Amino acid sequence: MSRLSMHKISEILRQRFELNCNYRDIARSLNISVGTISDCLSRARVAGLTWPLPEGLSEQDLYDRLYLPVSSKVSERPLPDWEYISKELRKKGMTLLLLWREYRDTHPNGLGYSRFCQQHAAHSSKLSPVMRQIHKAGEKIFVDYAGMKAEWINTITGEIHEAEIFVGCLGASQYIFAEATATQQLPDWIASHTRMFEFFGGVSTLLIPDNLKSGVTKAHRYDPDINTNYQHFSEHYGIAIVPARTYTPTDKAKAESAVSIVERQILAVLRHRTFTSIGEINQAIKELLVLINNKPFQKMQVSRRELFETLDKPALKLLPPRRYQYKEWKKAKVHMDYHVSFDHHFYSVPYQYIHKTIALCISGRTVEFYYEDQRIALHERSYKKYGYSTLEDHMPKAHQEYAKYSITVVMESLKKIGSNAHTFAERMMASKRFAPQAYRACYGLLRLGDRYGAERLEKACFKALGVDATRYQQIELILKNKLEEEHNQEPEHESLIVHRNIRGPDYFN
Repeated sequence: MSRLSMHKISEILRQRFELNCNYRDIARSLNISVGTISDCLSRARVAGLTWPLPEGLSEQDLYDRLYLPVSSKVSERPLPDWEYISKELRKKGMTLLLLWREYRDTHPNGLGYSRFCQQHAAHSSKLSPVMRQIHKAGEKIFVDYAGMKAEWINTITGEIHEAEIFVGCLGASQYIFAEATATQQLPDWIASHTRMFEFFGGVSTLLIPDNLKSGVTKAHRYDPDINTNYQHFSEHYGIAIVPARTYTPTDKAKAESAVSIVERQILAVLRHRTFTSIGEINQAIKELLVLINNKPFQKMQVSRRELFETLDKPALKLLPPRRYQYKEWKKAKVHMDYHVSFDHHFYSVPYQYIHKTIALCISGRTVEFYYEDQRIALHERSYKKYGYSTLEDHMPKAHQEYAKYSITVVMESLKKIGSNAHTFAERMMASKRFAPQAYRACYGLLRLGDRYGAERLEKACFKALGVDATRYQQIELILKNKLEEEHNQEPEHESLIVHRNIRGPDYFN
């Protein structure tokens, strides 16, 4: 029911009690509803007012007598410390009901629960928009890249580069981390996360990234595909990755706000400075980041660092003993000889996985092979091109017999091409520690015959046998450069020049 203007209240009382008009007539006269007239007269009875009104009672006094007593009683009640309530509400397991009970224990005549919730909502609406959402302490970290970049100059080449700016933010305290990186590619993305966790001194329960390709291979509203390396990274730190929904900035409002702060209060401030390395940029960012985190909020007498120390830091999980070691993940198909090629080197896996697609996990020291999330092989990484790393355990007898049968078919096909092709294939197998290591090369030799023709392959093998070659790549090189037609000829000896310093052939008799 809307409240009346002050000058209409006395007119309602006059028409009702002095003129004895009914509600409908008064409504038509003053252009108000019957319900409003009924409410006004009821309030007058509660306030003990009759007609004529007491002398000296102004329109304002009349209005106050009818409408203010209810709210004035509420205002006399002790109000909670809303900043304390907002701060406590960010702690894990905390609810408004629990905080209201604690408030009523201290102030038995305080606000009722409904009024308590209403006034808390009214207080929250006065804060900046980023403070409206309630995030539990240590629960979420939001990450994203800034839209602005930082320029730096290579002093050797004079080339100007643009550094990407990674930004991370804790949900409850809004404590910010930022750094410059060369790219947004997966290695830099993972490394920035690692340094961010070390900056915070712990890890949260949830990690909220944007749908960047480095982190999310396929965006989806309900079931996004997480990059394999990013997923293993999250498992190492015991954190769950929950990407923000596409085109839904409210899912990562903290990240949006933190990025905006970094752009306005760091990158804009540094725009006139000249940097010669990413390290210099990060040093400048670090200095300004201290100021941002130590500065009190505009509408809260507390800083990000103070909130971090009291809210997020105690709730964060401990870092694992070792840093996450970045590993490259690839997919490959196991060849007939149960070897997998990576970086021009061949690694064996158990023969049962022939023709299956497996995952390779590559670090600087090792190469691991996984099938359906189970590790099936581990090799020390080799940088020898076209070499083989083979384990005997990967060659059971039954498979060796099967492989021998398969290679027999290949050798018979090479024999049909010519004796030189067959002999060269035998030489390739003899040069390997394990004959199966040469099976792939034999298959490749047969395919060269399909590509270049049997006649050219036979000539190329003849030429390779003449120089004691034993590798598939040598045959391929001969065919690519059409060298098989060139014959090795002995150079003709030129007649010796007669000179007194030349001893001549008689000297050796």
